[in-house]
Amino acid sequence: MKIVIDDNIPYIKGRLEPVAETLYVDQFGFTPENVRDADAIVIRTRTRCDEALLGNSNVRLIATATIGMDQIDIPWCREHNISVNNAPGCNAPGVAQYVWSVLLREGFDPKLHTLGVVGRGNVGGIIADWGRLLGARVVVSDPPRQRAGIEDDYMPLDRLMAECDAVTLHTPLTRTGEDPTYHLVNAAMLSSMKPGALLVNAARGPVVDSAALLEELRTGRIRAVLDTWEGEPVIDRELLSLTDYGTFHIAGYSSEGKQRATRMALEALERGLGITVDKSALEGVYRAPRAISAEGILASYDPKDDSDALRAAPDQFDTLRRNYNYRPEYRPETDPAVSD
Repeated sequence: MKIVIDDNIPYIKGRLEPVAETLYVDQFGFTPENVRDADAIVIRTRTRCDEALLGNSNVRLIATATIGMDQIDIPWCREHNISVNNAPGCNAPGVAQYVWSVLLREGFDPKLHTLGVVGRGNVGGIIADWGRLLGARVVVSDPPRQRAGIEDDYMPLDRLMAECDAVTLHTPLTRTGEDPTYHLVNAAMLSSMKPGALLVNAARGPVVDSAALLEELRTGRIRAVLDTWEGEPVIDRELLSLTDYGTFHIAGYSSEGKQRATRMALEALERGLGITVDKSALEGVYRAPRAISAEGILASYDPKDDSDALRAAPDQFDTLRRNYNYRPEYRPETDPAVSD
């Protein structure tokens, strides 16, 4: 059995070697030649999985140590009986830490302001829950959940964009179907935002029309924090200069989140290939807290250093990601401001 693995997936080396031949390659180093005789591949966000890569291969399983799957041609894989597995929710607490750290630093007052959460999946759900624990009014735009009858404080997207003091995006990137998200936040949506309102994108860059956002930021009427960008790793330098914080797609880069992602990828390999893998010392499932504190969140992470690093070297986007020192997540159970 052979498995080709992205060499920048942490905590994985040495775990598969007892049960399979392993080949570690750069995220751009997956080729038709080195995957031809592989049974499975383990990837991240930049490896495009489609007929061009896999058409003449024996690959029957893809495990991505990421939430998003827009790098994978899922219909083609389905037609060719290739199982596709992602890591939903793996980095959700880390993204929540990032988003609430920037919201609080940008002056969002949970006692006074309203937060709009666009997409209440694993990530958006934690952000909404934390907001309510902090005392904020939180409204949600999530048409699929609303149609499914899942209770929440829903609001149509256009009204949410116009009424909220801050809006944070947590949708997948889709271009087809009933609820496509490509350029979901367009010029009309941006122009409807309240003066001084804050937009946070830690989802996928193309969910926002970057050209339209650039026009709005040039006026100074609204503010933005961007962790994801259209065209990344090549990003618009003027857009970067106009953000309050601009980071290099690391909102979810916590050590615990990376451990969860690796564990979930290994579990997918176990299910799909019938093997048993050592998963010891890898972080388990996130448990929702009963209380959190703004002070604890602020103390747990400051995005300034990451933002400064990208402003200093915007052409090193992927290098900064690759060499990132994974931060610890916010842990309410160790927060002295939280009384049990």
